[in-house]
Amino acid sequence: MDPWCRWCGARAGACDQAACRRALDPPRHCPSCGRRLRVVVIPTGFEATCREHGPLPPA
Repeated sequence: MDPWCRWCGARAGACDQAACRRALDPPRHCPSCGRRLRVVVIPTGFEATCREHGPLPPA
């Protein structure tokens, strides 16, 4: 389990990660540090990158 929610950026356990996630919505926060991600939506999905940790692997 990630220490941070990928969708709202709250600490794990502080939110219901299933409720934060919307269908087809890419993650907006790094699961390792909680920072906002640089997200590029492409026809085949998305590319998300954390300034600190690099590219986010697919969930």
